[in-house]
Amino acid sequence: MSGNAEFSLNDTAIVSVSAHHAPEVVTSASFDERLMPTFERLGTQPGLLESLAGITERRWWPEGFTFTEAAAEAGRKALAAAGVKPDQVGLLVDTSVSRDRLEPSSAVTVHHLLDLPTSCLNFDLANACLGFMNAMQVAGMMLDNHQIDYALIVDGEGSRQPQEKTLERLSSPESTVADLFAEFATLTLGSGAAAMVLGRHSDNPGSHKIIGGINRADTSHHKLCVGTLDQMRTDTRALLDAGLDVSKVAWVDAEEYDWLDMDRYIIHQISAVHTSMLCERLGIDVNRVPLTYPKLGNTGPAAVPLTLAQESESLNPGDRVLCLGMGSGINAMALEIVW
Repeated sequence: MSGNAEFSLNDTAIVSVSAHHAPEVVTSASFDERLMPTFERLGTQPGLLESLAGITERRWWPEGFTFTEAAAEAGRKALAAAGVKPDQVGLLVDTSVSRDRLEPSSAVTVHHLLDLPTSCLNFDLANACLGFMNAMQVAGMMLDNHQIDYALIVDGEGSRQPQEKTLERLSSPESTVADLFAEFATLTLGSGAAAMVLGRHSDNPGSHKIIGGINRADTSHHKLCVGTLDQMRTDTRALLDAGLDVSKVAWVDAEEYDWLDMDRYIIHQISAVHTSMLCERLGIDVNRVPLTYPKLGNTGPAAVPLTLAQESESLNPGDRVLCLGMGSGINAMALEIVW
């Protein structure tokens, strides 16, 4: 079962991780208010975003502020926190799901905005909500092989456009109860940006070593959540069940890693239901799982680094941290860090 899906890193570490928050706070109550005529027409109840998903608010970027600008600003913060100059960066990976275009890559714009050197390899890595963690593995392999000295991973996500489009569709007289449930997950999304600088642990005193991790997939579920910037339709219950099943497979296969007593579990922030069920399924102490979804919503691949950035000041040297990510498709990943 192992193959290429389990990996270890020898000398890769997190030098810095930074968050860049969108400024406009948008409450779930405001969504309910906009959809009240639809709720009344269909005989359904408002308040599910708060009572079921546990999301009271999320954030939006201002009109005209691009995903690449958000990613670049997070990258700028991470470089400053790491004390790493742009000309030291050998790899830039943009893992954003949100994008304004098909071509060229988002990475080239971030590369330009940060004035990175011509020698800096740059590309996008997309894998739904798992892209950022995948990029950590890819960058780690390059660092261990001394192909680069520093890697910068960035992510910028925006939920304004898909949520405005969704609210517009659901407010129409033609919308149905089935439409409400199919597009419910879209309203749980949030906007945010995060970035991480990786380097060699031996070269960066005080950095946080990445030990390794495990990946598992069940791509028979690739149609459960399909989205664009204008619309995302999700079989929420089926996606939840399938994701938990894949996570459990990975967890069982990783018994040798002794992940049952970590100091902190940084999980992908989806909802209250997902968090409680994941902790129950894997036997994780819910008190060791910090939450950001109540105020930020589901920020996609930015969720894990955003949450890790929030927790970084309260972690102590030697603390064991496990990042747990899940991406529709479905892929699941666990990655261990010694702080």
